[in-house]
Amino acid sequence: MAHFARIDSGIVREVIVVSNDDAPDPYPESEPLGQAYIADTLKLEGVWLQTSYHGTFRGRYAGIGYTYDPTLDEFVAPPQPKPEPEPEP
Repeated sequence: MAHFARIDSGIVREVIVVSNDDAPDPYPESEPLGQAYIADTLKLEGVWLQTSYHGTFRGRYAGIGYTYDPTLDEFVAPPQPKPEPEPEP
């Protein structure tokens, strides 16, 4: 299966799965095939970039709310909130 992330204003808004029949080649050759399938068959608009479930390309798997850095060609996780300090006993 191939996974594609919809990018809007640099932020991942949605992630979908595309069958290997519709994006059969390994990345990066599979990306334009999957993008064509998403646009022509699924009729979904927007910018769709392939993401690796195993993190083998583009840094990591794209999650909703992640950002896409085009300079690095990577998905970047949102910053994690700092844990609250434990109260003194």
